[in-house]
Amino acid sequence: MARLHEMRDPIYGFVSFNDWEKQIINHPAFQRLRRIKQLAFTDMVYPGANHTRFEHSIGVMHLATLMYEAITADDTNKRLLAEYQSYNETGLDRDKQLIRLAALLHDIGHAPFSHASEDVMPFNDKLNRSFKHEDYSSAIITGPLRDVIEDHQINKSNYRISADEVAALLEGNVSILEGKLFWKVIISSQLDADRGDYLLRDSYHIGVKYGIYDYSRLLNTLVLGVDPETSELILGVDEGGWHVAEALVIARYQMFTQVYFHKTRRAYDYHLKEALGKFLEGGKLPPPQKIEEFLEFDDVRVPKHIEMILTAKRFLIETI
Repeated sequence: MARLHEMRDPIYGFVSFNDWEKQIINHPAFQRLRRIKQLAFTDMVYPGANHTRFEHSIGVMHLATLMYEAITADDTNKRLLAEYQSYNETGLDRDKQLIRLAALLHDIGHAPFSHASEDVMPFNDKLNRSFKHEDYSSAIITGPLRDVIEDHQINKSNYRISADEVAALLEGNVSILEGKLFWKVIISSQLDADRGDYLLRDSYHIGVKYGIYDYSRLLNTLVLGVDPETSELILGVDEGGWHVAEALVIARYQMFTQVYFHKTRRAYDYHLKEALGKFLEGGKLPPPQKIEEFLEFDDVRVPKHIEMILTAKRFLIETI
């Protein structure tokens, strides 16, 4: 049995992970998340907002696991999974690990200052839109992290999960995952572990109550159903969970209006975008094709580089 490690977390108490996951967490690409704040310059308004994408990512892995275990512990849900997706215990165990990895790595492609810098991501000609942090996450998973994901003995002996599968769960790539793509709802949906964690975590660190909801009750009411139009499995809550689902929606609304869209916080985002546009080559971050260059940018190095440029300019002005 793989050795388990524990980390104390302010939201869930203790979060556990195995040797394989520990090796991924210890990789420089993941450790970089320690240097990317969850909410950019929100601490200029709410001084406690100094938490990072690092702890959020581990929290999402934990909450996604709790959601998966709540779903698969119910006999009715297991029957539906067996009937519609042909799952047995081995398949359920493998997909639990796949979901844990995808949840752990879902934000690994965030740029410095998180969402505040997404406006300086380059344009993707193939998709006719700008790149998103999810595109960078996939590039890191299938690039620098491929070996640590695929070559660990726990994986080779038990799961044989590929880096492409992990990326596909984040991308929504049905050609790779086929029916397993259903589990994307735990990572990214209206009722997912990502928003479930950041609402609680942001509220805790900021010191507000807007994002608080009863996540334990939510877990107890998760159910699977069948869409009558498509005959596909869908995730929802039973009748007793309607109030907690509503609370989650209201909590998100209140956090956006009172915190994420705070006028002063957004002003800092604007000035950051303007500064990055002048500092970066071509006014844009490196594309996912240059992922090693992209990984050089974080909340610590970018301000230092900007300060160096400003210092050099001041020196030139003073010596003219």
